[in-house]
Amino acid sequence: MRIVSQIIAISRARQLSRQFREIERIVHSLPRRTRAQLGTLTLREIGQASRSEFPHLYGTSPGQRYLPWGEGTDVGYARARSENAEIAIRGVALWLAVAFHETKDSPHLKLQLQHRHLLKVLHGLKEAHRSSAEAPMSGNSLAAA
Repeated sequence: MRIVSQIIAISRARQLSRQFREIERIVHSLPRRTRAQLGTLTLREIGQASRSEFPHLYGTSPGQRYLPWGEGTDVGYARARSENAEIAIRGVALWLAVAFHETKDSPHLKLQLQHRHLLKVLHGLKEAHRSSAEAPMSGNSLAAA
């Protein structure tokens, strides 16, 4: 059974890694302001997922609970590739949130490494959010008051 578990973990790590490369490319191509918005959306999604019974299955239909992993990353990945910017940003946030919870406490090395890479992207989003919140409001009449 241990070998089967390892094979499933390796397969899942490969799938997440493939998707993550595209998600990371999308994140880095976003303007700073949009990255800040993405950071806020992602934090909200992570929070909502953590309040669910099975955070790693967030975004998965109830009938699919007994799969080795949920549908949340696939749904988020498909949305992230949308031509509609709002849908794409929400898809990236969903993917990041589900992947965060799925890899968070994994005993498998490849999934732990995926989690570390994910944390780097989340840290970058946090920094983008922080710097946009600290930026002066130029051209705003309320800023002068």
